[in-house]
Amino acid sequence: MTAKNKRIRFVVSPLLVLALAGGFLMLEIRAKPTLATAAATKQLYTCGMDPQVIQDHPGKCLICGMTLRPMLPSAHSNAMDQSAIVVDAVTLQNMGFRSEPVRRGPLSRVIRTSGTIDFDETRLADVTARFRGWIDKLYVDSTGQQVRRGDPLFEIHSPELYSAEMEYFLTLGPAATNMSGMPGNTMKARAVAKLKLFDLSDEQIAKIEHDREVRKSLTVMAPADGFITEKAVVQGQMVDTGVKLYRIADLEFVWVQAQIYEQDLPFLKLGQEADVSLSYLPDRKFRGRVSHIYPIVDEKTRTVKVRMEFHNPGFLLKPGMFATVELQAELAANALLVPESAVLRSGQKNTVFVVLEGGRFEPRTVVLGAQGERDVLQVLSGLNAGERVVTSGQFMLDSESQLREVIQKMLPPGATNSPAPMAVTTPEATPASSAFANTNIVYLCPMEEHMAIRYDHVGKCPLCNMTLVPVSEANYNRTVEEKWHKEHSPVKEL
Repeated sequence: MTAKNKRIRFVVSPLLVLALAGGFLMLEIRAKPTLATAAATKQLYTCGMDPQVIQDHPGKCLICGMTLRPMLPSAHSNAMDQSAIVVDAVTLQNMGFRSEPVRRGPLSRVIRTSGTIDFDETRLADVTARFRGWIDKLYVDSTGQQVRRGDPLFEIHSPELYSAEMEYFLTLGPAATNMSGMPGNTMKARAVAKLKLFDLSDEQIAKIEHDREVRKSLTVMAPADGFITEKAVVQGQMVDTGVKLYRIADLEFVWVQAQIYEQDLPFLKLGQEADVSLSYLPDRKFRGRVSHIYPIVDEKTRTVKVRMEFHNPGFLLKPGMFATVELQAELAANALLVPESAVLRSGQKNTVFVVLEGGRFEPRTVVLGAQGERDVLQVLSGLNAGERVVTSGQFMLDSESQLREVIQKMLPPGATNSPAPMAVTTPEATPASSAFANTNIVYLCPMEEHMAIRYDHVGKCPLCNMTLVPVSEANYNRTVEEKWHKEHSPVKEL
């Protein structure tokens, strides 16, 4: 080979290298948009604990040391395109997946608190002295004694009472007149009225007329059925007018006073059913109703006192006892319900996995309402009745969902397939305008007086029952700011 040919070969070789390098570079650049296809055809391996670890050969996870498991081709191709996760039947069986249907039904909640049994204030009766006198005899001489209406309590002697009885006795004659010539019937009526002011009953007045005898002492009767809770008199004691001698409490009905936290107040109403159980009678419950909700909040405990009324057969509910109170509250008559175990909470959003056909699962963000009994949650939007949601094993699906996001982040922006928006149908739902598609939406009452309250779900205004309207959060903030400046702007002098 001549020196000239060697020189030509030497010159051509760098050009060939540059051409090959350029072709390889073009091939690499051209291959980047097809990573999705490579991910869909080439077998990849990932870690179940750390889904961000992805490699194209088996081995151990560099973070936790677990054995990498193969990714299903359909899991990183169809899943990305259709916003769903595909799991084979063997994995479903090994992981113990369980699902339950989303259903409609009544949403109820039980508010549990402690209470104290108290007297029914409307069934208390005091026995006081209507005149000055001396106690001659006590028939009821101990606190706690049960009495019936009309039972004798004590006998009292009083000169004032004796004078009034004598005046009445003198009017019983057929020709009884006073010094001014007043007829006897008028004198008798005035004497009877005076005796009634001294708390004499019609029977006692009639006995004086029948026996034609004035007694020095009067027997005072119990004004009501119940138990003696207070006793402030002894035999021989002198009592003055207006002094309380006995207090009688009717325990046929009692009150239960309970403390309810502020967040539970929306679930209370008058006439609501309540159950009470006692520690010494664990085998039974007493049924009553809410009779009053006090309008004041305790500043120290941040609770509101609630009063309930209970029938007390056998006097088993004794004032002063502690009791366990359960208030039955029906939050909604026909709510969309989902098991609490189906919801994954991340702090910013709540996610459930909807079961689709062919072993596919779709992650879906939901808006939750109140929590009910039997571990159910109210769903305001995001699900439809009849759909099935995963209640066990959804953490593996959540890991797969994060894995899919990692793969999508590896793709160029042009190769990312964004899933179609999901149509969510809820009762009382009002379709939002397409202008709100990429903005945060809040719901307001059309009444200007109620615009200070914003809601994160559709429905009715609890103050005026008008339908809430959707507004973008940016517009809401701007409107509130303008209204504030308008209300607080200084008045300009003309």
